[in-house]
Amino acid sequence: MIPVLGYHGAKVAVLGLGRSGLATAHALRAGGAEVLCWDDNATAREAAQEMGFVIAQLTAAEAFGDVEALIVSPGIPHLYPTANPVVAAAWRAGVRIDNDIGLFFRSFATPQWDSFDQQPKVVAITGSNGKSTTSALIHHLLSTAGRSAQLAGNIGRGVLDIDPACDGDVVVLELSSYQTELARALTPDIAVFTNFSPDHLDRHGGLGGYFAAKRRLFAEGGPDRAIIGVDEPEGQMLANQLSEGRGDDRVIDISVTGKLTGPGWHVFARKAFLAEYRKLRQVASIDLRAMSGLPGAHNHQNACAAYAVCRTLGLAPRVIEAGLASFAGLPHRSQVIAKTGGVSYVNDSKATNVDSATKALQAFDNIRWICGGLQKDGGLEAVQPALGRVRKAYVIGREAAAFAMQLPCETEVCTTMAVAVARARAEAAPGDTVLLAPAAASFDQYDNFEQRGDDFTRQVTGVAQK
Repeated sequence: MIPVLGYHGAKVAVLGLGRSGLATAHALRAGGAEVLCWDDNATAREAAQEMGFVIAQLTAAEAFGDVEALIVSPGIPHLYPTANPVVAAAWRAGVRIDNDIGLFFRSFATPQWDSFDQQPKVVAITGSNGKSTTSALIHHLLSTAGRSAQLAGNIGRGVLDIDPACDGDVVVLELSSYQTELARALTPDIAVFTNFSPDHLDRHGGLGGYFAAKRRLFAEGGPDRAIIGVDEPEGQMLANQLSEGRGDDRVIDISVTGKLTGPGWHVFARKAFLAEYRKLRQVASIDLRAMSGLPGAHNHQNACAAYAVCRTLGLAPRVIEAGLASFAGLPHRSQVIAKTGGVSYVNDSKATNVDSATKALQAFDNIRWICGGLQKDGGLEAVQPALGRVRKAYVIGREAAAFAMQLPCETEVCTTMAVAVARARAEAAPGDTVLLAPAAASFDQYDNFEQRGDDFTRQVTGVAQK
């Protein structure tokens, strides 16, 4: 645990008592704060009370009279689409608002670091897609190279639940826009921007608000080195703003759409080969075709970002290459579930938006595509360039018929996962791939994308055993 600094003896309120909220409450108490907790869910309140925390109804007008700070859990919208009443009450009372990420950055470094031979580092990864895989891949590469590393944030453990830093430790944080938008302190040593596409627009009041939440990690965080995906205009603008000139190697550009040129530091992948260029010279090249845990251009982008981070941290290219080869991938992200009768079954339930689904489709051929769910803003037009790889779409979700009508390819309305897998299996031929890449959220039928992917896996496992 990372005890929170700066609030000893002060009264601090915590809104939201899920995983991160409870971890925050414990870390605040460990730092000497008097903690008040609130959650709209009665079961969550009871659980916190059993842990010895004081429950205070923060919706009351007098709740913030002597409270110094309100810590908001990332899943709670604070401004859009409407202002949260508890947060609004804290604004009116002049109470400082923060989240667990802000508390982490103000509390992680301690006087003990003065005795370390090698200062700990924090690597923070944000972007629209690929954050989890990139974060896990960086952690894997460091661990296989013998470096001390911890994985936290939006993946793995909560940021305040990790161990205090040891000599030379590297903390790898996956940070969503929900986490970066509210943190009062953002000071990573290395920051990564993977890519950008529309997502969470209601939460951020539109595309500009969504990008602004991501940009805070760089503009306000001031990392020593920034690794920026420049395949979209937003990444190009961000890289330009952070760089002092074409040769400024504090910014490392990454790309999977073409060769990067110029005197700076570049890492890019073309035709499944990763290349590193620095000061106009090629430094290294890695063949990604044999990396079974990193299929497709979207995973090659993740590999470029992880490679750039590890090079910044001093790992040699061949050490990184060995780590890439042993990476097994993450569940629900281009995860091969089974191969039977010449047909591959791939779970990419994490493809919850059109951009990530498009990238998943581009990684395979002869696809039997299982898609659908709670559709996000923006429609399905962006997926159309990848539909040439799709033999047929099998649409699930409560609004499956409406979803199917937007696809200019052969479709079948299946509604449930069981029917979709059964129909895809019945029609698949050797060489086909049955791919779950929903291009939609899961909440119309499942609690989360993991549950949806697990259902697919159960159906597929039953198929494979027949």
